[in-house]
Amino acid sequence: MSSFAAQIPPAWRTAIGALFDLDSLRPLEDFVRTERLTGSVFPPENALFTALELTPPDRIKAVIVGQDPYHDEGQAHGLAFSVLPGVPVPPSLRNIFKELSSDLGVMPPANGDLRPWARSGVLLLNAVLTVRAHEPASHRNRGWEAFTDAVLTTAARLAPPSVFLLWGNFAREKAARLDLTGHAVIESAHPSPLSASRGFFGSRPFSRTNQRLREFGREPVNWQLAPEEGALF
Repeated sequence: MSSFAAQIPPAWRTAIGALFDLDSLRPLEDFVRTERLTGSVFPPENALFTALELTPPDRIKAVIVGQDPYHDEGQAHGLAFSVLPGVPVPPSLRNIFKELSSDLGVMPPANGDLRPWARSGVLLLNAVLTVRAHEPASHRNRGWEAFTDAVLTTAARLAPPSVFLLWGNFAREKAARLDLTGHAVIESAHPSPLSASRGFFGSRPFSRTNQRLREFGREPVNWQLAPEEGALF
């Protein structure tokens, strides 16, 4: 078993392994190892599978798909869109928080740490799990996409009725290969500054997700993050 495969939490590893040959990660692992020897790669190796560690398949309530990890120092830590406390909030996440505040009437959060969402059942999965420092998309088409397709297929098969939040064309295309029968799908524009005003703002993804979860007879997601007066916008 490759060391990448060994790092995958057991509940995910068993299920993904039924769909995907985990030994096929070896060339990808060799590539990422070489990249780390010759420069900076994000996120740190011990944070590669944070999304899977914090959100087991049987606890998924919602799925949010990102593209690549953040590529600047200190940003990426294994969850799509999230940054750790003390790291400036990136523009797309800032827009997510604006819509969160507008949708649910909650105070702006104190920081960009989305781990509470992950622990509450939101799978925050990037399609590509590593990136070379300051070079967006530098690790695309190296093998991560097939693996994350298998993760999403596993989520669609094993999760209780959940909500797939598809923000932008990339997420729609990624999800198009999934059988989402029994789940709900909420689509909108991506929250990036280039597209947020063309259908993300006003889409009310958080309240709509919780409404669908209630219809499924499930507890809603606790979208509230630790507030700070006048924190972000």
